[in-house]
Amino acid sequence: MDAEEVNRSWDGLSVCVAGLGVSGRAAARVLAGRGARVTVVDARDGDEQRAHAAELEARGVTVRLGDGESLPEGTDLVVTSPGWRPDVPLLAAAAAADIEIIGEVELAWRLRGPGAAPWLAITGTDGKTTVVRMLACMLTAAGHKALAVGNVGTPIVEAVTEPYDVLAVELSSYQLHWSSSLAPEAAVVLNVAPDHLDWHGSMDAYVGAKGKIYAGCSVAVYNADDDTTTALAEGVERRVGFTLQVPRPGELGVVEDLLVDRAFTSDPASQAEELAALADVRPYAPHNVANALAAAALARAFGVPPEAVREGLLSFVPDPHRIQHVADVAGVAYVNDSKATQPHAAAASLAAYESVVWIAGGLLKGLDVDDLVRSCAGRLRGAVLMGRDRHRIAEALARHAPDVPVVDVSDTDTGAMERVVNEASALARPGDTVLLAPVGASFDMFANYPARGDAFIAAVERLARGVA
Repeated sequence: MDAEEVNRSWDGLSVCVAGLGVSGRAAARVLAGRGARVTVVDARDGDEQRAHAAELEARGVTVRLGDGESLPEGTDLVVTSPGWRPDVPLLAAAAAADIEIIGEVELAWRLRGPGAAPWLAITGTDGKTTVVRMLACMLTAAGHKALAVGNVGTPIVEAVTEPYDVLAVELSSYQLHWSSSLAPEAAVVLNVAPDHLDWHGSMDAYVGAKGKIYAGCSVAVYNADDDTTTALAEGVERRVGFTLQVPRPGELGVVEDLLVDRAFTSDPASQAEELAALADVRPYAPHNVANALAAAALARAFGVPPEAVREGLLSFVPDPHRIQHVADVAGVAYVNDSKATQPHAAAASLAAYESVVWIAGGLLKGLDVDDLVRSCAGRLRGAVLMGRDRHRIAEALARHAPDVPVVDVSDTDTGAMERVVNEASALARPGDTVLLAPVGASFDMFANYPARGDAFIAAVERLARGVA
């Protein structure tokens, strides 16, 4: 299909865009520009929504606020925002009427014209944003015009209309659920652990959504240390693993202090290529080394040379609130991993440090923490608990780490984090790490996980000034 045919396929189509968020607004703008008759619906009706509505209406888009449940009459296609569950009334009505429902990622794929940039796609329970940004750095270091998109930066429906060489695409399980025809050049499932089960309905459905990333890909990159991702990749002819162990032929892995490639060499059975050193991975932690290997595998699948992999890692700037070293105070390191909002992420964070005073708590979203506490018990100097579901973490600590001192902070006001940090400081000894790896979501006490991380940073800075 040439560019004219791609545009013509949308002309006059009646499209309902569900949600007035960033992705919904971008989808509405692009569709209106292709000649579609677009109606955006959103249950909210505040000043912010009205301002967005006015901008879209100036482009010929109809916006309906205050009603996110009724399907507009005459709808041919629904484009849903990622957060909308399949069972909400509008989507249920569309499904009952046999009206196709897609997400903005599927829409972006269909909007691509001839010669469009190939996609290198990333999903997984943890590490997606880090990997997509590492990958973009490697691609740029190799001289490609590349962009990280998906849940980061530029909306993907806008990025596909620009002349990039390649796109590094972060995909959530929600986005994959509503996708059906994606065919990335290479794709990876980084890891799989229970998450978003309230949205998907079951672990099998969640895993199935993640696995859709492999359906049309040319190269399936999988985590050889994770049985679930290994199984998901089995149906793809070209598979490449990554591991924290010494790699076998067809894998990328670690040999002593080096990241090495035994998949994209001229003779993987007998030849390995050095890609980077462990010291080039920042911040250093085992799970971040896995992230670097996954990004390197995707980059190598696209033909990026080894030297650009290393250069990309060196130019990568980690996002805040991900194992972010804040300060050393009286011989104790303070680390902010507020992004660790479920057990799998917290386990990876805790595994990076030998002796930890753990700050945890928040909304556990029904997830079990027993395996997490059991696995990290030997590393814990102490624990300081906060947030609504802190009692569940306390119960797990009592079962699996009964000798670890636990401080319960019930405060929820704006000064709560300062009290939490002071309690953690009292438990810590020189050489320890005070680690904010909350396990839970932040919404019981904070606007979001960055706000929680910022509160931790501010409290540590006040502590450092007091000690100094």
